[in-house]
Amino acid sequence: MKQIERLYMLYKRDIYIYLLSMTHDSDLSEDLLSETFVNAISSIGNFKGQSSVKTWLFSIARNLWLQRIRKEKPTVEYNDLLELYVSDSIPQKLITKETANRIKELLSEKDERAQKILNMRVEGYSFGEIAQRVNITESSARVINFRTKKSIKMILKKEGLI
Repeated sequence: MKQIERLYMLYKRDIYIYLLSMTHDSDLSEDLLSETFVNAISSIGNFKGQSSVKTWLFSIARNLWLQRIRKEKPTVEYNDLLELYVSDSIPQKLITKETANRIKELLSEKDERAQKILNMRVEGYSFGEIAQRVNITESSARVINFRTKKSIKMILKKEGLI
């Protein structure tokens, strides 16, 4: 049990920030953080060591978030996740189909690496996982993600869509 407590102390902040970046709700993020470690305790025997413990915990957190979204909306599509992710500071009621389509269009104009990074974040991958798959540093993945989202938001604001 001390090992789980150590893991909790080591990774709780990172996982909370990760969840908050997806949920934009501190209470929900706290709930999902707790659920993440409860699930980790019950499934620690299934951990095969094919990834880091941190990556494993992030995967549990991502899956819990996706389950929560699917409970609220049984048929969650990629477009819904993209809208939630790119428009993190936009009230959900302001997102229209036109805005969603424009987000997809603007993303398709970005270079392949930026598209891949943003798409992986939308799907819930951690920056560490993205860095490994795209073969860049974690901080580069964060910067590319931030700049891509910022660019899309600026264009949407200029066009009066948000």
